[in-house]
Amino acid sequence: MIVKNAFGTTSKGEAVDVYTIRNSSGAAVDILTYGATVNSIYVADKNGAFADVLSGFDTLEGHEKYSDYQGMTVGRYANRLAGGKFSIDGVEYDVEKNEKDITCLHGGAELSTAVWKAFIVDDNAIEMNYTSPDGAMGFPGKVDFKVTFTLHEDNALKIEYFAVSDKKTVINMTNHAYFNLAGKGDILAHELMINADAYTPVDENSIPTGEIRPVEGTPFDFRVAKPIGRDINEADDQLAIGKGYDHNFCLNDGDGPIATAYDPESGRFLEVFTDLCGVQLYTGNFLDGTNIGKNGNPLIKNAGFCLETQYYPNTPNMPEFPQCTFDAGQKFTSCTVFRFSVK
Repeated sequence: MIVKNAFGTTSKGEAVDVYTIRNSSGAAVDILTYGATVNSIYVADKNGAFADVLSGFDTLEGHEKYSDYQGMTVGRYANRLAGGKFSIDGVEYDVEKNEKDITCLHGGAELSTAVWKAFIVDDNAIEMNYTSPDGAMGFPGKVDFKVTFTLHEDNALKIEYFAVSDKKTVINMTNHAYFNLAGKGDILAHELMINADAYTPVDENSIPTGEIRPVEGTPFDFRVAKPIGRDINEADDQLAIGKGYDHNFCLNDGDGPIATAYDPESGRFLEVFTDLCGVQLYTGNFLDGTNIGKNGNPLIKNAGFCLETQYYPNTPNMPEFPQCTFDAGQKFTSCTVFRFSVK
């Protein structure tokens, strides 16, 4: 079942809608046309009580003025590009430096702040479409983007990404949801597993150094589920740079979930599946309670955690990483699933 409602008007005068997808168990997902944003996910706890398990905003104004990409679709290039530059076939492209005037973060936020066109695909699926013009934020190629959101009966939210350009270009898309399975407080007691033997350390600008570092013996070892907060304050140069976890993990091959999260209090359990090679764990380290989120609650530090499935950061400038440069007409596709249950 899908219901469409008005969500507000942007500062540019663009009308924004919210589509609510609900399954027979009562689970529901709210998708905004602004940023193709997953605004809310309502799932039950072990006692059958429903709560929204995403941190974010109740209003469009919150997203426009205060958002740290909560729930948004991000690209063209998710994560960071060093110096806001990369080259394709010997041609250097200068792109938007929207982070400290040094790096390009999340493609300059173009996709995240655009108003997408929405289509109801089925009684449980919404398709969002957006066309980025050639040269937008400095990136080459006119790119047609499509994201499909499907809520299944097993409480799995499936997100399918598609893009095709008329010029050779880089494409790396993800969703930036901030999960909080308790629906309140912080996420430090959540038990997290990430199926990765290694991660990519970063420099002072959060750009990968090029090293693929084993997680064994470090605070970055999540191969066996542990509370997110257990090692987050350890004396570690990488944790100091990010003020917590803000790092890409190099995913192991396999058919199972690439990550799981469990909130012992509510019993809510999240499994994440993807066909991509990396996932960025971010633990809301720079939230400081200044901005007010849903239900009038301040967005405090560690209010949510992100699992952004992706190609590695700065890939176009690091030929040793798996690459995501696509020829004209070559299709970018990927799929990520967030499945909720209780235990």
